[in-house]
Amino acid sequence: MIIREAKVDDIKQIQIVRNSVTENTLSNPDLVTDNDCEVFITLRGKGWVCELDNEIIGFAIVDLQENNIWALFLKPKFEKKGIGQLLHNTMLNWYFAQTKEKVWLGTAFNTRAEKFYRKAGWTAVGTHGSKEIKFEMTYSDWLATPNH
Repeated sequence: MIIREAKVDDIKQIQIVRNSVTENTLSNPDLVTDNDCEVFITLRGKGWVCELDNEIIGFAIVDLQENNIWALFLKPKFEKKGIGQLLHNTMLNWYFAQTKEKVWLGTAFNTRAEKFYRKAGWTAVGTHGSKEIKFEMTYSDWLATPNH
């Protein structure tokens, strides 16, 4: 298993992972296009993938323009193995090496993702739209997080 920077050639497999999830699903998979992914990993920020036997099983993407975690997803059968934490930490270490601005994300209420972010040290600051909780992470909070 390796964690590496995402490449444009990975987008097809990234989309497979994104559409395999059982929580935080897209109401319409066409809302996140291959072009969107390319822009976020090449122009707006950076992405990472977790690869196992040449198969992408998870990915994370951060947006420097909006200071936002754009995506962090795993194929369901690879959840609860520490892969999400590895992707998360890789992404946030890179993000805070680029900027000290706080970063935010939105995730659905009462999901495993919500529990994951709380455990990882994120602070709930309200809602994002009507269906998501909004979390923030400051640089100082990140530095204080064990195992970052």
